[in-house]
Amino acid sequence: MRLASLITAMALALGAVAPSTVLAQATLAASAKVLVNAKNGLALEGYDPMSFFAVGAPTRGQPAITAEHNGATYRFASEANRARFATDPEKYAPQYGGFCAYGMAKGYAAPVVIETAQIVDGRLMLNYDRSVQKTFDADRAAYVVSADANWPKVLEKKGITPR
Repeated sequence: MRLASLITAMALALGAVAPSTVLAQATLAASAKVLVNAKNGLALEGYDPMSFFAVGAPTRGQPAITAEHNGATYRFASEANRARFATDPEKYAPQYGGFCAYGMAKGYAAPVVIETAQIVDGRLMLNYDRSVQKTFDADRAAYVVSADANWPKVLEKKGITPR
């Protein structure tokens, strides 16, 4: 926030912009930062997020059929899947930036194994491994409530303004 304050003060002193304009630009820049579990910019290790909703199993996406969301590239098995994803990416992208749902319930971002992917109340969630997934599934509702509450806190710890 110190940088945003400095920029605001300098812009105001120079009479370059109105206070509301500088504040809006600083807020936009801060909120543009996101936390996504992506290797080399590729989300879900190249698996099609729509496959989990449609067939309940991971399907590799095609390198030529992609979409960008929250700074990561998603691959799709078909143009139809990409088009469906584009209608509501927040609905179809993995929860908690693609990090482990159980880990998020405990307050941290942990890596995942794609084969743990499951749809929970219409949301794509992943876990660290099958053992962790069993623990998560044993009290899924409570862990989801905790993960939802912890996600903004984890973002803030990483210096990201929650949306």
